[in-house]
Amino acid sequence: MCGIAGFWQTERGDQHPRDILNRMGVALAHRGPDDAGIFFDDSTGVGLAFRRLSVIDLSPEGHQPMSSASGRYTIIFNGEVYNFEELRQALGTQPWRGHSDTEVILAAIERWGLNGALQRFIGMFAFALWDHEQRSLHLVRDRLGIKPLYYGQINGNFVFASELKAIQQFPGFEARINRDALALYMRFSYVPAPHCIYEDIYKLQPGHILTLQACQAEPVLTPFWSAVDVAKKGIASRIDGADTEIIDQLHQTLLSAVRLRMIADVPLGAFLSGGIDSSTVVALMQAQSGRPIKTFTIGFHEQIYNEATHAKAIASHLGTDHTELYVTPKDAWDVIPLLPSMYDEPFADPSQIPTHLVSRLARQHVTVSLSGDGGDELFGGYDRYFFLNSLWRFLKRVPGPVARGMAKLIRLVSPLTLNRTLGALPLPRTLKSAPGHKLHKLADALVLQTPAAIYLNIFTQWPDPSSVVMGASEPPTIAQTMDSFNWLASTQEMAMLTDLTNYLPDDILTKVDRASMAVSLEARVPLLDHRIVEFAWQLPLHYKIRGSKGKWILRQILYRYVPPELVDRPKMGFGVPIGPWLRGPLREWSEDLLSPASLKRSGLFEVGPIRQKWEEQLSGGRNWQYLLWNALMFQAWIAAGASAPQQETEPITLAGSAPN
Repeated sequence: MCGIAGFWQTERGDQHPRDILNRMGVALAHRGPDDAGIFFDDSTGVGLAFRRLSVIDLSPEGHQPMSSASGRYTIIFNGEVYNFEELRQALGTQPWRGHSDTEVILAAIERWGLNGALQRFIGMFAFALWDHEQRSLHLVRDRLGIKPLYYGQINGNFVFASELKAIQQFPGFEARINRDALALYMRFSYVPAPHCIYEDIYKLQPGHILTLQACQAEPVLTPFWSAVDVAKKGIASRIDGADTEIIDQLHQTLLSAVRLRMIADVPLGAFLSGGIDSSTVVALMQAQSGRPIKTFTIGFHEQIYNEATHAKAIASHLGTDHTELYVTPKDAWDVIPLLPSMYDEPFADPSQIPTHLVSRLARQHVTVSLSGDGGDELFGGYDRYFFLNSLWRFLKRVPGPVARGMAKLIRLVSPLTLNRTLGALPLPRTLKSAPGHKLHKLADALVLQTPAAIYLNIFTQWPDPSSVVMGASEPPTIAQTMDSFNWLASTQEMAMLTDLTNYLPDDILTKVDRASMAVSLEARVPLLDHRIVEFAWQLPLHYKIRGSKGKWILRQILYRYVPPELVDRPKMGFGVPIGPWLRGPLREWSEDLLSPASLKRSGLFEVGPIRQKWEEQLSGGRNWQYLLWNALMFQAWIAAGASAPQQETEPITLAGSAPN
């Protein structure tokens, strides 16, 4: 894995372009600590900077920027094209200099053209390609958005990079906050593509090529792959056959996807949570390995958040070389000061903390780690798919006035009172934690009139972020996206496609990329092999969801390796107890960031709504942990400074004693 950055200058300023490129590269050193390189074309003002994490071809022949054999193209490439050996054979005899996938990528582009080569690539990638002959710059991001790529204009100069911290090194960069993007962040806990927290900077959408013919020209964006098109084609050509036959087909495709991602010239392992997705990946790895696969799990002493015991049992059954680390609350708190720099723009999914901890653990032993991300979105694994389907079926049968009356009745009793009253009852698992707050969330959904509106409510933290962010006008959100998927027959498939095109790249994959690359660890996601995505959308829904369980077909494959009793249990997620921490050990830190003076300093927030939520959190009247975590992560990001280098910082001042 690597970091890329570059620019196309209109005219040279006071600083030498190579000095600028060096600074941009240094800002990405954590993504590529093994090698560095720059390229500058004085005749055009095009510059490329590269930082390398050596994974395939550790020799100098893998150095970048790399030029094609003819000299027409120069590339900087972040990611892996896993089927490069197959492509090398298809390309025939060549004067190969080394055995890197980057060299194969260039040869493929020369032979088949950029789009033709992309259709053949199996992998994750973000790269910049300079065409010397056509004097055009191409930026490319992989199909699912596994690897990041930002771009934009600074004083008439075109700039791009894997992370914003490199763009910040370009002369004249101004950290002007995009208030509309901030409103989106306050709603979702992340800034969705193509938006960026800074004005005039954007994220390249997954599956797209950006082409620039001149530095001040309007970029041309062209899709080379579309999840929506894949879903439409899949629906039109559903797979039909016996269950065992279809299970076998997916099994073989998964084996191939995992096998390709086990190719590396460095030590390799896998994250193992003990859930369906990671257990399936590890099982398929171990089945194709002649020695025990290295697996990594972190555990928590708070049992409600702990999956380590399940992961250990699965590792023991499969015979992996397993490493587990039980982390203390202080271990987690010590990560928090690193988050603003790690994520570049504000990001508030609390599972960012354990994701970084498990990445740090794995990096002590391996350079590459496989993960199980993508299984929920492709095979119907999230509880919210069941909630959405059940609630919408209920609302279609119940008259609107009755539903609104039910919502009104729920709101008559405070969440705190409901928590106390219902807490001792034998409630369903989904209501055991904070039932009052969840019932109030249900009340909000009961008055909504479309599946898209209900799904937006599920994702929403601040329900009206434009009233919290001064001067903001919130751009279209996933409600509009989901509305456009009304050609799908089921609400569950509508939600899954919405997640595949929004939540997955903008939250899950962003989280994994930054958390792993912060410690120079390459994370690979075999379930997001585009062949699996295409196969999954050909499957009728009953292969994904049967009865009250999701991921039915994945479970059938996993059962071939692991007894059902080891994996059949309620989904836990990768959580941390943010609510208790805010009222306890993080209280002093939070109060400082959410003080009226701190909130007023940026001139971005309405102070009243945030202070009200904070005071209710402290009193125990409501649990606003996720809304407040959004505000806190933004305030911490602002306080850290946009261009602060990623480094160990002073620990957070903790109030009170650590929770048990």
